[in-house]
Amino acid sequence: MTTDAANPLLTASTLDYRLPPFSQIRDEHYRPAFDAGFAEQLAEIDAIARNPEAPTFENTLVPLERSGQTLRRAAFVFFNKSSADSNDVTNALDEELAPRLAAHQDAIQLNSALYERIRAVRDGLAERPDLDDEARYLVERYFTDFTLAGAGLDDDAKATLSELNQRISGIQAKFEKQLLADTNELAVVFDDAAELEGLGDGELSAAAEAAKERGLDGKYLVTLVLPTGHPWLASLVRPEVRERIMSASRSRGARDGSNDNRPLILELVRLRARRAQLLGFASHADYVTAGQTAGTAANVADMLGKLAPAAARNARREHEALERTAGAPVGAADWDFWTEKVRLAEYDVDTAALRPYFEAERVLQDGVFFAASRLYGLSFVERPDLVGYHPDVRVFEVFNEDGSQLGLFLYDLYTRDSKRGGAWMNSLVDQSELLGEPTTIVVNNHNVPKPAAGEPTLLTFDEVHTLFHEFGHALHGLFGHAVYPRFSGTSVHRDFVEFPSQVNEMWMLWPEVLANYANHYETGEPIPQDIVDRIVASETFNEGFATSEYLGAALLDQAWHVLTPEQADAITDVAAFEAAALAEVGLDFPPVPPRYQSSYFAHTFSGGYDAQYYSYIWSEVLDADTVEWFKSNGGLTRENGDRFRSRLLGVGGTKDPIEAYVDFRGRRAELEPLLKRRGLVD
Repeated sequence: MTTDAANPLLTASTLDYRLPPFSQIRDEHYRPAFDAGFAEQLAEIDAIARNPEAPTFENTLVPLERSGQTLRRAAFVFFNKSSADSNDVTNALDEELAPRLAAHQDAIQLNSALYERIRAVRDGLAERPDLDDEARYLVERYFTDFTLAGAGLDDDAKATLSELNQRISGIQAKFEKQLLADTNELAVVFDDAAELEGLGDGELSAAAEAAKERGLDGKYLVTLVLPTGHPWLASLVRPEVRERIMSASRSRGARDGSNDNRPLILELVRLRARRAQLLGFASHADYVTAGQTAGTAANVADMLGKLAPAAARNARREHEALERTAGAPVGAADWDFWTEKVRLAEYDVDTAALRPYFEAERVLQDGVFFAASRLYGLSFVERPDLVGYHPDVRVFEVFNEDGSQLGLFLYDLYTRDSKRGGAWMNSLVDQSELLGEPTTIVVNNHNVPKPAAGEPTLLTFDEVHTLFHEFGHALHGLFGHAVYPRFSGTSVHRDFVEFPSQVNEMWMLWPEVLANYANHYETGEPIPQDIVDRIVASETFNEGFATSEYLGAALLDQAWHVLTPEQADAITDVAAFEAAALAEVGLDFPPVPPRYQSSYFAHTFSGGYDAQYYSYIWSEVLDADTVEWFKSNGGLTRENGDRFRSRLLGVGGTKDPIEAYVDFRGRRAELEPLLKRRGLVD
């Protein structure tokens, strides 16, 4: 192993839980660590491939799993940093590293000698009854992964494939970089607080603080979130202000200039289509789904196609109700504002007025952590002595009920210009028996505006929902237990990975949990039960909009990725393609734009969800069915938590995810609970 005492990324951390020594890590450490990591792993792979002994699980799969530890350590730290606290150096390095990482991955997965050794081990599994189920599944997964990656191609095709992979990776990195820059540039500045009429004191404080951080003292800055809409549109009274924010949001990455993502989209779609054809698939969507639980792009299209018509009808009915209340046309920028008016009129629920009951620290400690304690017996202890990658990051030690160590949870709540939009979970250390890693370190990132010092952080209803969702990913990462690092934590199929996080959302409004955290931050009074009852009664309210905006994005993702190379080459206008794709599925309804339009659709053009954005609703079938199970079996109990943890969350990627689900549920998931939840049945 290459070592350098001055570079903390080149050796395992000596801190508790092997937390990366962030206080010692500098920007200049990343490139040497990647260089060393690339060289180290390629040498390890070469030794496996050249081994003169007959291929066995022990001399092929085990060393393959042990390889690349320096690279893994550097990548975990760097990509967390580049997404959550980037700068010019990390942005440039991210763009540089993308094609290098693709080439490195190809050097492994397109290694013919290594592929033949894996094939030989797979062919000989019948003669190895001593191997356990996890080891057998590891062999099958590697063989599938290498086959889908193109390991069986001839040398000329492999060279072409490697070139395509590097170009694709570079474009994806550039897309994300330009999106962040444009998102920051398009943040909307207001001169007078009166323009932001409708916002509460905490929101105004956050807007003033954001402006101050950019040297705009006395002004107010509304920073943009990743989706098309913005949480504050529900409260802002002035239509022209709402329109300014919506217009800025929808123009990201779609303006002439240095941050124009439209040429990148067209090139990326063409390259992905060519790569799929080279690998023997009709389209990129077919290539991607071949390795997922969905199996084929046709299966995805069938499910989404069944949902879209009903969702579109519901959205149009909802729009009619909004316009009756408004007495005027209601556009995309106005939808959330008038939705709250109708919700108030029909259900007497004003979600904006709920913010005083959702103080961020109480939501975390007495809501998110409390539910995990009741369900799984976990406890959380803050460790201010452990330093995160940014001053806003908090570190919590997580213990099992018996007092044993489970891992660390890093919590990064606030938005900043150096952080990409959205909310997500990362890993910094993955558990693995083989590598001697008994515990896990996970990170939850959010983008909540930070108020001025001394002001409370009051969350919107949707932000509370997101905290519970992302912590579901964190639990999955903490609980997933595997011998082999290939299966650690959340290393499951992409169209299954959202399922555990979606299940965790149910505890947000669970009576015992809600009563423990939803107290008015000033008076301490609990949220009134009649309000809770009305929230529950209104759960299918506005679901036409919510389902349509999601399906619009999911179907747009599929539309881009079912193209053949010839079809992709013929596309020259991103906006025209979007319009035609939405019209084809009946979702061309201007008041309800897709949750993400192409030019800022980070999930599909830079975030690893290409042709897989469908996975949220695909996973939601399992989620809705699981919620029904919890409700039928006593809800928030330790017995239920132990079953869900041991049979599903704790499995990680060690077995087929649908098999794990059947083991937990006793049968395959049914669609009916999802249709009821989404208001798609009469």
